[in-house]
Amino acid sequence: MSDDPQETQEPSRLGEVARLFLKLGLTAFGGPAAHVALMEEEVVNRRGWLDRQHFLDMVSAVNFIPGPNSTELAIHIGLVRAGWKGLIVAGVCFIVPAMLIVLPLAWFYVTYGATPGVGDALRGIKACMVAIVAVAMWRFAKTGIKDWFTASIAIVSFAVSVLLQYFNVPQPELIILGVASVAGFFWYSRAVASASEGEVRAVVKNGGKSFKALPMIALPLAAGAGFSGQLLAMALFFLKVGATLFGSGYVLASFLHSGLVEQHRWLSEQQLLDAIAVGQVTPGPLLTTATFIGFVLGSRNFGGGTGGGILAGVVATTAIFLPSFVFIGLLGSLLPRLRASPRARGALDGMNAAVVALILVVTIWFSRSVMIRAGGEVDVPSLCMFVAALAVLLLTRINATWLILASGAFGIAVHYFPRV
Repeated sequence: MSDDPQETQEPSRLGEVARLFLKLGLTAFGGPAAHVALMEEEVVNRRGWLDRQHFLDMVSAVNFIPGPNSTELAIHIGLVRAGWKGLIVAGVCFIVPAMLIVLPLAWFYVTYGATPGVGDALRGIKACMVAIVAVAMWRFAKTGIKDWFTASIAIVSFAVSVLLQYFNVPQPELIILGVASVAGFFWYSRAVASASEGEVRAVVKNGGKSFKALPMIALPLAAGAGFSGQLLAMALFFLKVGATLFGSGYVLASFLHSGLVEQHRWLSEQQLLDAIAVGQVTPGPLLTTATFIGFVLGSRNFGGGTGGGILAGVVATTAIFLPSFVFIGLLGSLLPRLRASPRARGALDGMNAAVVALILVVTIWFSRSVMIRAGGEVDVPSLCMFVAALAVLLLTRINATWLILASGAFGIAVHYFPRV
């Protein structure tokens, strides 16, 4: 029996990380903004693993590396909480439940030419997610808006974000965050001294260790790729997407269309739209669209049947998420250095203020898309669900998972009892 408290604590922390991200992998609907809001509720408010400032720094940092931001945030939380093993556990537990949900939907699609509808439940869940994102935005604002300068950064970022929606500007979030970080760096550099040597040495020890995990993560990819040239080509394509993708789901759609429809001609445009729709309506990361595509290609295009489809789905999923583990392994040792440096701290403060503005824009966009119908009418049931969820979140400490489940039940009830 070990007398080292660190060794004694590690299994307990790994179990905590696994339980949390398995739950989020099964219930985190709504896309990256909603995922971030749910993680903030669980990690900052309910469990106290991080303070809100540290969490907001991590949200800002993952915006500057390629890959799915909310998944990288989950991986980073696992690294901070339970070391390099936590990095693997958090990522796998967040990704795998979504993959296991998508694979049967993909089989159904290949077999019957359509996916079973879940729109009724999602109607209530989306309204609940708007409330969750709005509450997280308010909490971030209280932490990220520190003075008149960060307030100004947030206001300008909001205005620019709205304005750039009317122009064909690629990845406007990166432009806004980049300018905000430069402004914060120079503004706060005027009055700060260099970080002390002791502060700079306060670096997470697990950053270097995280690379021990990479061979373990890469094994499914290597094993799957050996079966066929087509499978290898697909794996390399998704690996490239995971290593170079910045920005929103719309950027992902562009990447996939260019590679899968135009270059390789593996999918039709309708099949790609169906795959993206499945990624959006299932919980967990949006990039599990790759799972659906992998199954369709492996079972139908590559002639592997159901077994080949499952293998290709797993390979595609592994390939598109693998770079995120590598990037967070690098970032794990870098972020503490940035937080310890006053000048880099200023850059992070500028980015944090811009993040508040960007989440506000997303909240408004979500609200309009969920609560306003195509003809301009207000969707009264969705509005009622939003108001109820907002009140519950602000007045109680209920676990958001129960609220999501209740919202899904409400959406189904409205469908079957439309006059209620």
